Amino acid sequence: MKNFSVFLFVFSLCMLGHVSGSGIRIANELKFNKLLWIRCYSKDDVFGPKTIPTGQHVEISFRINLWATTRFMCTLRQGPNYRHYQKFTAFKLFGVTDHGGLWDWRAREDGIYLNKEGGRHIRNPVNMHKMYDWIN
Repeated sequence: MKNFSVFLFVFSLCMLGHVSGSGIRIANELKFNKLLWIRCYSKDDVFGPKTIPTGQHVEISFRINLWATTRFMCTLRQGPNYRHYQKFTAFKLFGVTDHGGLWDWRAREDGIYLNKEGGRHIRNPVNMHKMYDWIN
């Protein structure tokens, strides 16, 4: 029984380290005071719709699940007429050793950029680079 108790203690410490916080930051870096409309969702949560003024950002914090299947999808639309848009996976884990971190998205005139920050064992750290073009 003592060995089993030790096993459970060590196992719970490992799981507490894995079920950690992660998040998404979406910043409006559009020109000409354009608004950015956003809506994000996962299997369990919905954020938005929300409108972000130029020069501001929102952060969505959440806990990743034990099975490393946490995923957030987002839709961004560029004001004022909201014809330019993009739907994309804003957060996804790459296995049980991936601990998420902060996925920093920037909406700019020529597209949507990503930088991944922090997170233990981030599988593919990413410096700021363009990920998506706007759809007309």
